[in-house]
Amino acid sequence: MRERLFTLSTFAPETAAALPGPPWLRHRRTVAAEAFASTPLPTEKDEVWRYSRIDSLDLDRYQTPVSPDLTATDAHGPPPSDRIRALVDGLGPRSGLIVTVNGVLATVASDVGDDALAIGRMTEHDEAEVLLGSIATDPTDFVLLNDAFAADPVVIDVHAGVTIEHPVVVVHVITGAGGDAVFPRTVIRGGPSSVASVVEIVVDVEGGLLAELPTRGASSVANHAEHLVVPVTEVQVADGAELNYVSIQSLGPATWQLAHQVSTIGADAGLHSFAVALGGSYARLRTDSALIGTSGTSKLRAAFIGRDDQMLDFRTLQDHRAPKTTSDLLFMGAVADRSHSVYSGLIRVRRGAVRSDAMQTNHNLVLDEGAHADSVPNLDIQENDVRCSHASTVGPVSEDQRYYLESRGVEPEVAERLIVAGFFADIADQVPIAGTRAMIGQALADRTGVHGV
Repeated sequence: MRERLFTLSTFAPETAAALPGPPWLRHRRTVAAEAFASTPLPTEKDEVWRYSRIDSLDLDRYQTPVSPDLTATDAHGPPPSDRIRALVDGLGPRSGLIVTVNGVLATVASDVGDDALAIGRMTEHDEAEVLLGSIATDPTDFVLLNDAFAADPVVIDVHAGVTIEHPVVVVHVITGAGGDAVFPRTVIRGGPSSVASVVEIVVDVEGGLLAELPTRGASSVANHAEHLVVPVTEVQVADGAELNYVSIQSLGPATWQLAHQVSTIGADAGLHSFAVALGGSYARLRTDSALIGTSGTSKLRAAFIGRDDQMLDFRTLQDHRAPKTTSDLLFMGAVADRSHSVYSGLIRVRRGAVRSDAMQTNHNLVLDEGAHADSVPNLDIQENDVRCSHASTVGPVSEDQRYYLESRGVEPEVAERLIVAGFFADIADQVPIAGTRAMIGQALADRTGVHGV
């Protein structure tokens, strides 16, 4: 039995109940807080937390932000700061914008009519009580904590049969002197036969997308604010719909992230997801993707680069619940200095999901002797007429490639940069939203000092 407990000085049910919102939401928070408080914290002995740093988490170090007055926020909110605006404008044309600051809605704007797209505060949506938690239906651990303390969930609801040309951009800004726990919550619904794109960014004001990174190998944690960020994103892709989703994590070097993305894909529907992890001290992303309708498809991609003493932790579930479903996963990353990455993935094909096709691939490049990468692919096949494969690699820069370049007069440092650039080139081209490709490529280049990725 797990025995690691914590005090309830901060994350108490009474604190959750005091957050603003309608009665149904306050009740939901209280139930979640009570469930979280009655369950011991996970430990590294638990299978889903193996290789992690969860034993180092001290929840008592953090506090929830001061209870916000949601009624004080105008329907359209104040304009975003110049730095946030520059970040958003760099993504190109958009159909809508949501900005939250420490989990509270600050800005919402839409260039699409309400008959096609509804975005904004969850509690103002007609189906709010039904939508929130409709995909993350079995919350455990830190999803429960998000359920309890998400102060101001937001929603993106693409109506049936609608095609949204440009992406909706969501930016969760983390700010403050440090010590805060922030709980962003986003619900995305792509209605039947709709086509849409969403970019979701979690960014610290000290993060790589808003602040210049320190020189590689230098200590980047001292004098930076420490936060705990627990984002949850629920994605529903209805029958016949297509959704492109890009998530970018760019947190400060002293911040902990415990993120969860959960999605369902209906019949003849498709989800193309791309995750980018850049910052954080310990940054975990769990991605659960359930194919619940016949001939549904998910294409899951991720790129990440660890530096200094950072740990980037990915856990994935490709859950085939219906016949003729397809999932294709490719996660690629590099670790430098003394950083550590973990990839642990499971393909599950349930009984009845005949003629399913699942692929899982994880490639890791170890750039320095002090860096380390773990890769643990898994299969759970409960049906016969299926096709499944998994592969993983962990290794340093290829000596053959290095020799080839150096033998043609390329300096050793330049040769390594070219090899790393080539490693990321293919997956960077697979970013499903065109406006984000240049930003992601530049961010990856900046993380390693490799330009032209």
